[in-house]
Amino acid sequence: NFSLKQLRGNKSRGESWTKLEGTVLEIQSIKSILNSKSAVTTLSDNNATESYFKALSGDSPSIIHIATHGYFYEKLNRVGEYTGLSVEDQYRLSEDPLLRSGLIFAGANYAWKNGYNPPNEVDDGILTAIEISNLDLSNTDLVVLSACETGLGDIDGSEGVYGLQRAFKIAGVDRLIMSLWEVPDVETSEFMQLFYKKWFKRQSINTAFIQTQREMAGKYSEQPSKWAAFVLFE
Repeated sequence: NFSLKQLRGNKSRGESWTKLEGTVLEIQSIKSILNSKSAVTTLSDNNATESYFKALSGDSPSIIHIATHGYFYEKLNRVGEYTGLSVEDQYRLSEDPLLRSGLIFAGANYAWKNGYNPPNEVDDGILTAIEISNLDLSNTDLVVLSACETGLGDIDGSEGVYGLQRAFKIAGVDRLIMSLWEVPDVETSEFMQLFYKKWFKRQSINTAFIQTQREMAGKYSEQPSKWAAFVLFE
């Protein structure tokens, strides 16, 4: 099993990705739950690199949990071609929907600001959906994206939804838990801890997910934004 914690949600244009304090407790708690069943590897801060994630290809663990920022940019009607674009605008204005969605890893702020990779890094820290789709994650039963707007994508005729959901399915992942809109840091951590506790009490993934939603809905009955964003794809 494998757990990643790094920086969770879209940002305003030109801003930096901020650190998410809730991910620390989230990953520590999930690790304690999973450790009773099998070995767990956790990476955080500068160790949570895009290159490490890509190296999982072909030998991925049964569970991948990623607590980080996710991004999704809607398709814009472009007029003409643009030159000299910033790294952010290269993704934001791309014609390819698999470039307009992704996950943020260590060093992404550096590349976002400077226009090139961090020192001594072969990757920029911005893991796009197209990069994920080129990986072999067929050994992985469940990917949990504890991040914002990870389930979104463009509708493109008969091709369905592009984006992170499609990318992980192309990579061979069986099930995914993702979000449909921006999610709050603290309650996201709470949701994830509840889910793993229920799942590892010998419940199925589906049952554990549904019960977690119901429990969060009962606690935050007037605030669906704190729990309703997460969906389970199979």
